[in-house]
Amino acid sequence: MIKLREGAKAPKFSLKSNDGRKVSLSDFKGEKVVVYFYPKDDTPGCTKEACQFQENLTVFNRSGVKVVGISPDENHDKFVDKYGLKFPLLSDIDHSVMESYGAYGEKTMYGKKTVGVIRSTFLIDENGTILKAWYNVKADGHATKVLELAKSL
Repeated sequence: MIKLREGAKAPKFSLKSNDGRKVSLSDFKGEKVVVYFYPKDDTPGCTKEACQFQENLTVFNRSGVKVVGISPDENHDKFVDKYGLKFPLLSDIDHSVMESYGAYGEKTMYGKKTVGVIRSTFLIDENGTILKAWYNVKADGHATKVLELAKSL
């Protein structure tokens, strides 16, 4: 499995957003972006993570950092509406983008080996270079850690 490191070029992507438009990594050229991968809409950990990114969105934006979430869910409308999320959620149905970031593969869950989404986050700079990669993150409190680093740059 691929593990991306700081200083690597972020893999390009172009995926359908919850509002129906295509969102690409190149859309964020010239600004920093947080790309986070999560397993499933409206599950406890994923909801906590999304809501904490939303709670901090104004500060992220003031710091010049955009936020994008990516999961294999085909449609994010109910999740976005239910929690008032104001950042794009993208659908990676075939896991190809997740695989290119090392955010999909074998993992251990409740002591059993399984294959699925590996909760991961990447802070990417204005030129598409990875500033920080987090793998196997704990959802609760993670957005704050990402924000602290983003504000320090």
